[in-house]
Amino acid sequence: MLFEEKVALVTASGAGIGAAVAKRLAAEGASVVVSDVNDANGQAVVDEIVAAGGVAAYKRANVADPDEVAALVEFASATFGGLHLAVNNAGIGAMPKRLDSVTTDEWDRTMNVTLRGTWLSMKFEVEHFLANGGGNIVNIASIAGLNATPNLTPYGASKHGVVSLTRSGAIEYARDGIRINAVAPGAIETAALASLPAEAKAGYAAEIPMGRLGQPDEIANAAVWLLSDQAAFVTGVILPVDGGTQFA
Repeated sequence: MLFEEKVALVTASGAGIGAAVAKRLAAEGASVVVSDVNDANGQAVVDEIVAAGGVAAYKRANVADPDEVAALVEFASATFGGLHLAVNNAGIGAMPKRLDSVTTDEWDRTMNVTLRGTWLSMKFEVEHFLANGGGNIVNIASIAGLNATPNLTPYGASKHGVVSLTRSGAIEYARDGIRINAVAPGAIETAALASLPAEAKAGYAAEIPMGRLGQPDEIANAAVWLLSDQAAFVTGVILPVDGGTQFA
């Protein structure tokens, strides 16, 4: 197992990509802290991990609140004896519209969860890692953080910020035994896309060079590799997992 005797934390892991990452980490031997703001969903992921023979516990946390994020990292350490791996997955967007129509509330909410939340998560994770011999972080960015995002400017701007946090943090802590990387998903068949009519999903898939939507497990695979010792000489990388979309 890749992560035997390791402790991992995954934010926004009650569904979708976060849930896939949490379950894959547990399958690779990690004790996993599942965190979300939907208690029922988060506990359901824990129950699924435990039923499969893994080890997990749930802790609610709003990643935009520094006290809650600090408590989340402390919970991991208190519950499982440490923290070695973190996947910062929490992020939201706003309804598509042109920049001049975006409200300040929409902008602030997106930035607070996606950018501030990633920064706060990194801040407290890094503090723990510095005091305990290092660790590895994977942020979930987006190809929206690498490309222009017309009509999705709050989301795109926040994900560009996540990319910058990843690259800058990787260099700042490269000699402290801390690696920081990011996965940049393209169109992934999470609940929002899965609920669309077949015709709409086919339209999204047709725009992807590989001709299909990605799956949450494919993002989990990339995140797990970046966290593992197989990527021991990799830091500051933004790894697109998008079926070739960014080059189309």
